[in-house]
Parts: sequence; C-alpha cells; structure tokens
Amino acid sequence: MNLIKSTSTFSIFVLLSRVLGYIRDFFIAIYLGSGPIADAFFVAFRIPNTFRRLFSEGTFNAAFVPSYSSELLKGKKNANSFANTIFNLLLLGLFFTILIIEIFMPAFIKIIAPGFSNDPQKLNIAIDLTRITFPFLFFISLASFFSAILNSHNKFAAAAAAPMILNILLIICLMYAEKLNDNLVYYLSYTVTFAGIVQFIFLLLFVKKYFVVNINFNFKINHKVKIFFKKLLPSIFSSGVTQINILVGTIIASFQASAVSYLYYADRIYQINLAIAGVAIGTVILPNLSRHIKSNNFSKTIELQNKALELSLFLSLPASFALMVGSEQITSALFGYGSFNQLSVINSAKALYYFSFGLPAFSLIKIFSTFLFARNDTKTPFKYSLISVILNIVISLTFFSKVGFIIIPIATTISSWFNGIILLIFVINKNYFEFSSRFKIQLMKIILSNIFVIFLFYFLINFFSTPLDYASNYKFIFIILIVLLTFVLYVGFSIIIKAFKISDINLKY
Repeated sequence: MNLIKSTSTFSIFVLLSRVLGYIRDFFIAIYLGSGPIADAFFVAFRIPNTFRRLFSEGTFNAAFVPSYSSELLKGKKNANSFANTIFNLLLLGLFFTILIIEIFMPAFIKIIAPGFSNDPQKLNIAIDLTRITFPFLFFISLASFFSAILNSHNKFAAAAAAPMILNILLIICLMYAEKLNDNLVYYLSYTVTFAGIVQFIFLLLFVKKYFVVNINFNFKINHKVKIFFKKLLPSIFSSGVTQINILVGTIIASFQASAVSYLYYADRIYQINLAIAGVAIGTVILPNLSRHIKSNNFSKTIELQNKALELSLFLSLPASFALMVGSEQITSALFGYGSFNQLSVINSAKALYYFSFGLPAFSLIKIFSTFLFARNDTKTPFKYSLISVILNIVISLTFFSKVGFIIIPIATTISSWFNGIILLIFVINKNYFEFSSRFKIQLMKIILSNIFVIFLFYFLINFFSTPLDYASNYKFIFIILIVLLTFVLYVGFSIIIKAFKISDINLKY
C-alpha cells in the first residue's frame, strides 16, 4: 500500500464532501441562522449524523476490518459467511432500535436536548424533525458496513465519495428554500432520510464484486461473531470519542438559546481538517497495519505508524494555528450572511477558537486508536475514551452556569488532549510503538514550517482586515485566496527544508 497516494485518494473525496457540506451549511446559515428553528433542526440532524460518523468514519472499520481480513486469509467463502452473519444481525438490531426510539421519541429528545423542555414549541419541532431524520441511521449504518468491506480490499474511493450524496441532495433542497418558507426544515429532514437510502444503494452497487448480500435470519452466532460484537461497541465509543464529546456538548448547550447552532457551525469548520488528518489516515492504514502485525513484521509496523503520525501532524498543526489566529475572520467569511448576524459570527468564532487548540489531539486520538484496533484491542481505547468523556462532562457541568456554552469547546479540547496523551503513553509502554529517529527529525522540520506559515497567515489576515470585515461583500473570496496561498507556501517551504519529501509519494508501506 502507498500511504500518501491512498490517503490522497480518500482525502480528495472526503474534502469534496466537506466542501459540499460547507455549501449546504452556508445556505442553512442564510435561511435558518441561529434561532430556535435552527436549534431544533440541528438537534434532529445532529443525532443521526453523529451516529453516521460513529459508524462510517473508521469506527465500524476498527472492529470489522481486522476480523474480516483474518477470514479473507482463509478464503472468500469464509469471509462472505462471516460478513453475512454480521450484516443480518445489524439489520435486525438497527430495525428494532429505530422502531423503539421512533415510538418513544418525545422522551428521547428530552434526554438528548433537555434544555428544549423549557420551550414547548421548539421541543415539538425537534421531536417531529427527528422522527423524520432518524431512519437515516438504519440505511447509513448498513452502508457503512459495505464501506468497511471495500476498505478491507483497499478500495477507498467509493466509501469516501458516498457522503457527498447527502450534501448534494440537501443543497438541491435548499435551492427551493424561498418557495418552501417555514416548511424548509421539514423538507430538509425528509431529504436526510432519502439520502441515506440513496447512499445504501450506491455502495451496494460497488460492494457486490466482493460481497453478496444474503438476507437470512436463520444464522448461527459462532465464536468469531461474538468476538466481533464484543469489539464493536468499544470501538464505536473509543474511535468516535470526539463525536460523543460533541454530542454531550449539544445536550448541555440546549439549555442556552442559540448555543446548539453556535457549536454546530464551529464544528463544521474544523471537521474539514479532522476528516483528512485523522479519519482518512486512520482508515487507510488499518488494513495494512493489521496485516503487518499478524505477520509479525515489526519494522514495517513501526515504519507505517511513524509515517501516519508524521502525516497527521503535518496536516493538523497548520490548520490548528490558522483557526486560532483567524477564527472570527474565517467564521465570518464562511457563514456571515443573511440570518447569520454578527453576534452569531462572534459566538461561533469563540467556540471555533477553543476547538482549534484540540484539533491535533482529535487527529492523534484517531491515529493512536488505530494502532490498537489493528491489534484487535478495542477495550483499551474504550476505557480511556470513557474517562475522557466523563472528564468532559464534569468540566462542562461545573462551569456552564458561570461561563455559558464556551466551556463546551474548552472541555472538549482538554479531555481530548488527556485522551491522546494517555493513549500515546500506553502504546509506548506496551512496545506497540516507538518514535523513529527519522520521525524526530521530521517533527522538528514540521514545527519550523508551521512557525513560518503562522506568521505569514497572521500577516495576511491583518493586511486584508478591511475586505475580511463582516460587512464586506468579498470576504469569502479573500479568505479562500489567503488559505490557498498560505497552504501552497507551507507545502513549498516544507519541500525546501524536507519536512515533506516528494519521494515519499511513491513509498510503499
């Protein structure tokens, strides 16, 4: 496997999906802003979308790929039998889970957004919208199962491209926003579920070359299947800890007007980088890392792990620094239009500023967790993730009444760094990982490149302060040009000092 090429393929589609996601949220910001209806929709959208991320962004892979890869070594028939048993169990489990939650949706929303209980109208809208969007979870989870099979065969493009379907369909719906008026949020909700169906069909067409679906509930739950499901819940929790922390933040933020919306918009901005620096790399390295570990190839294992960590830091550090320096200008340029007023920009930018400190940690959690998932260890990341979530909750609840919603990104950042550091300590102590001498040299070069680029970005942000003002009609164009120029110069400077080597593109891991 070529790490950089495979990551690039995956990342291109993920980036396209995130860009389409931004266009979607740009129109949502214009037509819904950050008011009570927006809060209700974001809760309805956040719940199935969080589960989508929990299943599709490497978490289902973490439990499935090592087990499925082991079965593939024994033959396609064994692998297909194992996969079909998992598929049918998922089908049944998801159906009854969604049916139960649909029936008890009012109680479910009061748990997920308890602050809405003080506003009956907002609560009722959230209940109606979530009932519409929740079936999305059924189809997207099964689609994620197909993605995991494709990834096991080192086929990443279709799985990475599939999320674009949701964004494209929502953008089409938003084009009719002015005609739909107050019914817009309902049509958006129906579109979410419809997108889940389309994604399911899309991936089914690609996966049939490697896996034939056989719906048959007369199956036997053997030892291998039991082991898989024992790993599944811990892997979903541990690999998706960032999403769980954000969901926890949404629950707490529901007690403050518009806070859910502020956090949502901030989350959308930094997720663009996280998808590449954490999710893409973690997903791409898992199949080959599992094979190197099973074949006891220690040198290849360490080499791949160090390169994955190096690439993650190369991508996440400049994004983190840029969001610290230009959080308000970036938020304003991306969302500061229509109903999304200047107060909304300021508050979302505050959330983004504190999230930015945690961005490298969010990525490192994905990478270090993958090191353990490849060894079929999902319990350790689960244990540390659980401690991290508890820490997040304690910090948020302790200070929420004093400082408001802004404590949520602060708590998420603190708990994420705690999680990332203890995972690193664990893998080193277990001799699962060691820093190579090459990595240490490369890290110093990456830091040097970041020092160069952050001063450049700070200069450009201040030099173009007038066209980046909230009232400017051209702020979006200027921020895009500044980001692109900075990134090109960052890569160029990195190549000059060899923080990034063009020759690495052709290296096999």
